[in-house]
Amino acid sequence: MRIMAQMAMVMNLDKCIGCHTCSVTCKQVWTNRTGMEYVWFNNVESRPGQGYPRRYEDQEKWQGGWKRTRNGGLKLKAGGRFKKLLTIFSNPTLPSLEDYYEPWTYDYRTLTDAPAGDDVPVAQPVSQITGRPMAVTRGANWDDALGGPVNQDPMLEKLNEQVKLEYEEAFLFYLPRLCNHCLNPSCVASCPSGAMYKRAEDGIVLVDQDQCRGWRMCVTGCPYKKVYFNHSTGKAEKCTFCYPRIEVGLPTVCSETCVGRLRYLGLLLYDADRVTAAASVADEQDLYQAQLDVILDPNDDVIAAAALNAGIPQDWLDAARKSPVYQLVKEYQVALPLHPEYRTLPMVWYIPPLSPMVNALAQTGHDGEAQGNLFGAIGSLRIPVEYLASLFSAGDPAPVTWSLQTLAAMRAYMSKKNLGEAADSDPAMDRLYRLLALAKYEERYVIPAAHTEQAHQLEEAVCSVAGYEGGEAAFGSDSGRPVPVSIESFHLTKERQTRDQP
Repeated sequence: MRIMAQMAMVMNLDKCIGCHTCSVTCKQVWTNRTGMEYVWFNNVESRPGQGYPRRYEDQEKWQGGWKRTRNGGLKLKAGGRFKKLLTIFSNPTLPSLEDYYEPWTYDYRTLTDAPAGDDVPVAQPVSQITGRPMAVTRGANWDDALGGPVNQDPMLEKLNEQVKLEYEEAFLFYLPRLCNHCLNPSCVASCPSGAMYKRAEDGIVLVDQDQCRGWRMCVTGCPYKKVYFNHSTGKAEKCTFCYPRIEVGLPTVCSETCVGRLRYLGLLLYDADRVTAAASVADEQDLYQAQLDVILDPNDDVIAAAALNAGIPQDWLDAARKSPVYQLVKEYQVALPLHPEYRTLPMVWYIPPLSPMVNALAQTGHDGEAQGNLFGAIGSLRIPVEYLASLFSAGDPAPVTWSLQTLAAMRAYMSKKNLGEAADSDPAMDRLYRLLALAKYEERYVIPAAHTEQAHQLEEAVCSVAGYEGGEAAFGSDSGRPVPVSIESFHLTKERQTRDQP
């Protein structure tokens, strides 16, 4: 057994209102520079929908993730070393700018410099790539709030016989996405230059900008299409899980600014020796349970002793024991991975949305708060369980049904408790309710800081996308090289953001 630590995230989709605040703040911090105009490390998709880039889930076309071989091993869906060598100068399976979108701004100078006249001046859209006027035909959230099969959702196409397509029964929910920082990342395995790597201390997947040669095999290899190519620097870039903030105990920018408080950050312990076996199980619908089995219980004395012997600090072990991610993923099993069938073992988990059922049941004359009625209604939700299963459990409805029934049971229990009708107290439901509804900042984000003995490696550290030797800085020719910031500045930031007084 080889115990390692992994920073992970859970998102409660019941709380997402589709405001895109997380996307905008991430954009301002990480991708608001030359060559990254089309890039969104974090984006919010409306489901059903095509997603971003368009139809990224169609792996028959994009060849992302892993596939199981006849002898029970794993092979990259895009091919092995020989195929990569043949296509290294011309990768044929890459999304084009059309599959993302051509980023644009507006000719605001026309508004400010137009002479007085009878006609109202109009700012025309201008391409951020060519600088020429353009017609806007697509954006990163072009399907926003347009639920339904008209959006050509690849997952919905597989279910069109099971899902009712009548307009009045259309359904919609929001799905925030970022890099999953997988335990078995296919992007890392796809990189010919070895520039992509998974950090041993916390599992965050990063790109070494000095090592990257711009082959873009990582873009093909990632089934979630969360690796991007910077056409200005010629380098690959991706979500960094805001590692400079994580290192000092601060949450990611998308989590910090989330309006709905739907994100949870915490530490998981896992057995690295079992990752390959878990990703190689024969039946895709067994992948979810296999991934759960890789995650270890930090409250187990044997696991705790082995973790300390493996070099995991005591305060990290304590953080793993208080991790909200562990509770939602392993204890309650209400959070599920996105597309486990890609066999990457993603570490961003989702609590599936529970459709508004109480009013619908009440309109039929039944008690909408009764647990039995809620359980019976789960099979006929406006968001079909089959569709949720195609996203979160490789088509197996059982884990999704369990998650939704647990949420429904909590809802019924709290209704009875608030009305004074609960016969017995249920500590497990009380803890789940507090975690999902009342949890404060320090309960939602349990992030152990990097150790002082590592501080010399962190001080005055420049971000990994700061530039590369002999080329233009990754932050754009007009913004210069970023000024190095010491680790103490981050501690001051944490103090400012988490205290009650100015």
